[in-house]
Amino acid sequence: MAHFHRKFFDFFRELSVDNDRTWFNANKDRYEADVAAPLLAFIEDFAPKLKKITPHYLAIPKKVGGSMFRIHRDTRFSKDKTPYKTHASAHFRHARGKDVHAPGFYLHLGPGEVFMGAGIWHPERDPLHAIRTRIAEDPKSWQRVLKNKKFSERFELHGESLKRPPKGFDPEHALIEEIKRKDFIAVASFTERDACKDDFLDRFTADCRAATPLMKFLASALEIEW
Repeated sequence: MAHFHRKFFDFFRELSVDNDRTWFNANKDRYEADVAAPLLAFIEDFAPKLKKITPHYLAIPKKVGGSMFRIHRDTRFSKDKTPYKTHASAHFRHARGKDVHAPGFYLHLGPGEVFMGAGIWHPERDPLHAIRTRIAEDPKSWQRVLKNKKFSERFELHGESLKRPPKGFDPEHALIEEIKRKDFIAVASFTERDACKDDFLDRFTADCRAATPLMKFLASALEIEW
């Protein structure tokens, strides 16, 4: 059974044109029925599948305090003051994680932009240093992640990198470009049509499983359970 339908993406297309509280309040029932309910159902149905991949990552079908991100944007430090995101998303993080900066799986659903991610985005200083250190001290383990057939066929690494080698690391290290990464995120793309198919949950699950080499590496580097 498909969780997402054209109405899901149509809502965000229209919101992108009238991104204000007046429009949103007039269409809040549509948001609840066409966006929030399907995404929460997806999260609920993904939970037992995620548990089979790893019991230490969480899929919590709650709008507040769960896996689903709020639609409201944080505009405090942004020049863009539009109040709402023009996509829906969910983060399935490690049980020890407190926020989006913890290792996790990610689902992004927006018009013309559907993808899943796995890894860790903008880690804080200590976990970032731990990951870089593991790459520096055990380069073969990181290379095995990158060369894993299922992983490399489906994923590309995204995120920001330093312009110069981080302090304390050998600038001549064979993997210095990997060590310079500020994010360790692997991304696999879908289409809107993919997201509206009956097998999308299974395809998303398969991609989460294919990301296992990266996630196991991060778990080892951060000394957390896999």
